[in-house]
Amino acid sequence: MTGLLHMLWRRKKVTVGIAIVLVFVVVALLAPVIAPYDPVARVGRPHEAPSAEHLLGTTRVGRDVLSQAIWGARTSLMVGLVGGLVITVLGTAIGLIGGYRGGKVDEVLDLATNVVLVIPNLPLLIVLAAFLGNAGTGAIVAIVALTSWPWGARVTRAQTLTLRHREFVLAARLVGEPTWRVVGVEILPNLASIIGINLVGSIIYAVIAQVTLEYLGFGDPLSVSWGRMLYNAQNASAITVGAWWDILTPCAAIALLGLGLALINFTLDEVANPQLRSGPALTRWLRLVDRRRRERKPA
Repeated sequence: MTGLLHMLWRRKKVTVGIAIVLVFVVVALLAPVIAPYDPVARVGRPHEAPSAEHLLGTTRVGRDVLSQAIWGARTSLMVGLVGGLVITVLGTAIGLIGGYRGGKVDEVLDLATNVVLVIPNLPLLIVLAAFLGNAGTGAIVAIVALTSWPWGARVTRAQTLTLRHREFVLAARLVGEPTWRVVGVEILPNLASIIGINLVGSIIYAVIAQVTLEYLGFGDPLSVSWGRMLYNAQNASAITVGAWWDILTPCAAIALLGLGLALINFTLDEVANPQLRSGPALTRWLRLVDRRRRERKPA
């Protein structure tokens, strides 16, 4: 794990990616302080062009676009982080259980994974969101998480199936370690790179899914987010009337956040070490065998 972090830190791409994501996180956390106006208050003329008073212009109803983009980062980042975390936890848990236990448990979990995999994600998201009506942030997180875990589960299961036959896992069983320790100490650390890639990819997907649903009008109409900004700009015919800033601002924010996350994801993929560590249990087992061999050796 330490070696992986050291390799990541030496890569310029991951440094740039982390810096971009941290800027968005800081902006989201400090939104009440740095936003020049209330994001839902009318503070200017309709579709006012960017100026010193409104750096990114105003919307059709006179709301400050910069303030909406700053506050929108809170909603979009929260959905991305929480949704990505839930997706990763679900996929990792299901993949680990199925891959390590095998047998009927693996068959049932693999069947469930395949069933969800063959259902197109976006149509399923739209159907579920339409069924719920104006879905709030929590509902969007739940919809995204419950429909997006199979990819991570499939990759985790495949790697776990390989790991459970490795020498250090067999040694852990021979030493008599409990199942939770074999999985948590011997197998899980070797999945760190896969889990990291899955987490970052899930965050990207959750953000895009949330923006897509809100752009299509399935989100909370009272929320402030990048997807809701695009939805309102479309309804206001921003492109037709030449209010390019109303469309460009949320699109640029989404693209920049996606770039930062993609740089992190690509770097994780590059430095992922395919060679597995020996494992602490294997070392202890070899020492035990060596000690017993010395004890049996005649003086």
